[in-house]
Amino acid sequence: MIDRPLRLGFVVNDVATEKDNYTTIRLARTAINRGHSVALIGLEDFIYDPSGVVHARAHLPRRDAYDEDAALLGDLHGDDARVERINVEELDVLMLRSDPADEAVDRPWAPNSALLFAQLVVARGVIVLNDPIHLTDASNKTYFQHFPEEVRPVTCISRDAEQIKAFIADQGGRGVIKPLQGSGGQGVFVVNGDGGANVNQMIDAVIRDGYAIAQEYLPKAVDGDLRLLTLNGRPLQVDGRYACFRRYNDSGDARSNISAGGKVELAEPDADALRLAELVAPKLVRDGMYLAGLDIVGDKLMEVNVDTPGGINMAEELTGVDFSGHIINDLARKVRLRNEYRGNLTNVELAML
Repeated sequence: MIDRPLRLGFVVNDVATEKDNYTTIRLARTAINRGHSVALIGLEDFIYDPSGVVHARAHLPRRDAYDEDAALLGDLHGDDARVERINVEELDVLMLRSDPADEAVDRPWAPNSALLFAQLVVARGVIVLNDPIHLTDASNKTYFQHFPEEVRPVTCISRDAEQIKAFIADQGGRGVIKPLQGSGGQGVFVVNGDGGANVNQMIDAVIRDGYAIAQEYLPKAVDGDLRLLTLNGRPLQVDGRYACFRRYNDSGDARSNISAGGKVELAEPDADALRLAELVAPKLVRDGMYLAGLDIVGDKLMEVNVDTPGGINMAEELTGVDFSGHIINDLARKVRLRNEYRGNLTNVELAML
């Protein structure tokens, strides 16, 4: 049983760079407004105390309710923001919401360091979502290649420019080239089949920072992609409505990511999308990927986002459904189960029950 407010922590890249349209801020505000306590922790803010206890320098909201996400963010960013040292091991749930791609240049050490701290607090009984051990395995897009071949576009991963060009040629001169580690449409190039001489420049721009992924071009991508959020390994659905929307770009940019200027519209997952979700569910469940975002084009998955799946705020605004409240209630259910079973359930089991 749990007869007190939840104690929730959210790990982000840096509290200073959070924005009011981020899913993390929406979840945090929903939790606060329901009477729970919330702490936001940056990747560099963990402390392993000489006593063997994990602490952190955390940003704590000053108020017990906020009308808008922007109001909460303004509080966290204010000159008089409440920042305190907390005992992370006293949290009920720690949600990992940082994007490792944002740290690839300036702080490549930060994401894995935070995951190691998260693994320590799992051992002390805190529920950590998504599971930090498997998130370590999912640190770049090679994780996607472990899902069934049927759900994935034809793919080549290499730093050899000639290999990538040969792959594009085998695909009829069309394809997508993107960095192995990246997000938000950064560094994504579409080769449109016109034999343009800038293919070499595209490849060079990607491989100078590491491996490149080259994928077959999916014609339906011209209409954008579908973002379908999953919870506990299944499509997130509340009151008969899915947390799902279509992302598109009508500016001529091939990327539909919101951070790349994409737009959104309400969408229902079709039979292909639901079938893909069913096929990827076993691995998501096995790996403790509690909250994930599936990016779907036609009958193929383009990506599975397990680090910072976003879009809860957009899904809520498009549907009027309280998806974030459903997630907070689900976390409370998991904490009750943890307490009832007194340590006999693993973190992965708790993550996906």
